Amino acid sequence: MAALEFSRRYAMAHRLLADPQSKCAVPHGHNEIVSVRLEPHARFRFGGANAVAPFDAVKRRWHAWIDDHVDHALMLNAADPLIEYFRAQETARLARIMTFPGDPTTEALAACFFLKLSAFLAADALPFSVAAVRVEETPTNAVCVGRESFDADDPLIAPGAWPRRADMSLNDFNAALSAGGKSP
Repeated sequence: MAALEFSRRYAMAHRLLADPQSKCAVPHGHNEIVSVRLEPHARFRFGGANAVAPFDAVKRRWHAWIDDHVDHALMLNAADPLIEYFRAQETARLARIMTFPGDPTTEALAACFFLKLSAFLAADALPFSVAAVRVEETPTNAVCVGRESFDADDPLIAPGAWPRRADMSLNDFNAALSAGGKSP
């Protein structure tokens, strides 16, 4: 198979709450690189365009989401008390907060990226599936999530949750408010 691979760089901030003694309990940032590997649904065959789909068609929505929404986002545990601060003091900034069920670790981020890219590919009817997502947190630390190491059907990410939607969302705040409920 002729797999496609491409990368994007972005800046982000997060904090981890599970270990209150950790230096990662204080909000801090990283310049990260996300690399993805897509496998085509059919084997490569010579003829015509000699490509399953043009690179720009495959990357367009993904790069727009990374560049316009993920870049400079604040990544928080959905239970982080900082979310209440933003609800009360800086409501307009809620759209720039990426939320996770649990701490926003690099592992959780790679898994959510895997789901979001899968949703984009399906929505655009592109003949690929996500084989792996690699997030380089620092020059010496990276996480790679693939089909064999990740349960894409994890019930903590509900069917309509932001990582499964082919929209530009980072959280479910607007979805909850639209449904008449309190935002998570």
